[in-house]
Amino acid sequence: MSTQGLTAKGVPPQPLWLLYIKIAILVLSLITLALGAWAVSIFGGYLGGYGGPTGAGGLVIFTAIWSFIIYGGAAAIEIYAPHYFYRIGALVGYILHIIFWLSAWAWSASAAAFWLSYTVTWGFIYDSSWKSEGQALGACAGIGALIWVLSIVHLVLFVRASLSDPEGSGPAPGTGAGQAELGQVKPEQQYPAQQTYPVQQ
Repeated sequence: MSTQGLTAKGVPPQPLWLLYIKIAILVLSLITLALGAWAVSIFGGYLGGYGGPTGAGGLVIFTAIWSFIIYGGAAAIEIYAPHYFYRIGALVGYILHIIFWLSAWAWSASAAAFWLSYTVTWGFIYDSSWKSEGQALGACAGIGALIWVLSIVHLVLFVRASLSDPEGSGPAPGTGAGQAELGQVKPEQQYPAQQTYPVQQ
């Protein structure tokens, strides 16, 4: 199978419900952005990697913003300027998105376990801000894992759609230019071979 469709230009033919997956990713990213900001605000910059902006909450905020750039930007280009959609750029962005969310939700789960473990161990001196931090990061971990799964589903379907459309969308509307710059020259139209008449005897 040729990977030519992944380097083509133009939006591959996709089912409409794939757009709903992108919208779900963006909405869930907005929720994790709010939860990550809340987790960062609980301790401010006092605890560094454990609870401050350089910790798991900071990574969640970064990854949520990355989601807005990648999925929001890709959806806008697909709808308003599909002839500027470069599949290889979208593919790289989607793969990085999956890696970032894997890191974000895994670190959030680890940090949430750290903060919530004080409930059992040191319950008599347990501080409510520790519990709030653990709950916020735990919610980020759960929603982030869901975003990660949806992103993998979207990536697989995007790659399938791209591979099934190796020639891309062709020239931009109103231009006669092909896709020679990406090595995507469309073949000329093939006419069926003329059939001969049966021999009469």
